[in-house]
Amino acid sequence: MAATAYDAAMRRALDLAARGPVTGGNPQVGCVLLDASGAVVAEGWHRGAGTPHAEVDALSRVADARGLTAVVTLEPCNHTGRTGPCSEALIAAGVSRVVYAVSDPGHESSGGAERLHEAGIEVVPGVLADEVAAFLHIWLTVAARGRPWVTVKWASTLDGRAAASDGTSQWITGTAARQRVHEQRAASDAILVGSGTVLADDPALTARGDAGELLGHQPLPVVVGERPVPADAALRRHPAGLVETGTRDLGRILAELHERGVGRVYVEGGPTLASAVIAAGLADEYAVYLAPALLGGERLAVGDLGIRTISEARRLTITSVEQLGEDLLVMARPERRS
Repeated sequence: MAATAYDAAMRRALDLAARGPVTGGNPQVGCVLLDASGAVVAEGWHRGAGTPHAEVDALSRVADARGLTAVVTLEPCNHTGRTGPCSEALIAAGVSRVVYAVSDPGHESSGGAERLHEAGIEVVPGVLADEVAAFLHIWLTVAARGRPWVTVKWASTLDGRAAASDGTSQWITGTAARQRVHEQRAASDAILVGSGTVLADDPALTARGDAGELLGHQPLPVVVGERPVPADAALRRHPAGLVETGTRDLGRILAELHERGVGRVYVEGGPTLASAVIAAGLADEYAVYLAPALLGGERLAVGDLGIRTISEARRLTITSVEQLGEDLLVMARPERRS
């Protein structure tokens, strides 16, 4: 059967994948099981770390999977982690064909297609590969780089100021923009903040709803710097716990967070930390909240990046612009260089 015959099933699998959580370090994966006529007999998706993978979830919904075709957004894994290898589950179930979109880039988890082929199962790779790769872009980037995806956030006036000359900064933006920040926190595994910001502002760094209630997922606060967090600081009461790095070595911090299963990091630590992350080339995405106001002065949202001439400017590609009340949220990523 031609690969294009599986396009509709793959799009359905992609819809299912989107139901899974973006946090937790695992990919969002969907699976559809088809019978010989191409009809859908079962569906599944991955609901987060430690839960059955999409293929196993779908297989659990049929009494007999022999002869079925499994259409999966990501190449079935071939390793044992918190759950067993999906390649072996598909082999044991007796499926006759596995169709997938994107190969698994992981050193430990890849190889599922080869294992299936060795077991005599027909393997059809690359169906809607571009669409699925775009959907999995962040996870695939994390897997390839071996470090979390880093979003740098700041709020500033239109002239780029993050605070007035006396240091006051609450509130530059309005309530709608501030609520979106909470939503972005909830979509992150960890929040990076500098020790200076902790000492100066005593932030809570929780993700909260419109009424101030805690949202279902809370990011892990991670404090960058040598100075300890005070015993009575709000971060000591954070529901996700607290990590004090004791260092400013951003590469080491991100590597250790990756080892902990952190896939997405939200940098919310003020100009000093934001500038350090950008200067080190570690920013994968920018979330810039702009308020229709002018402050002037020297308190810029981003400090010195070591740029001395316009040709060295860090060019960005704007991915979206959204109006939130009177404010704007500009999402951007580093411009790809050919």
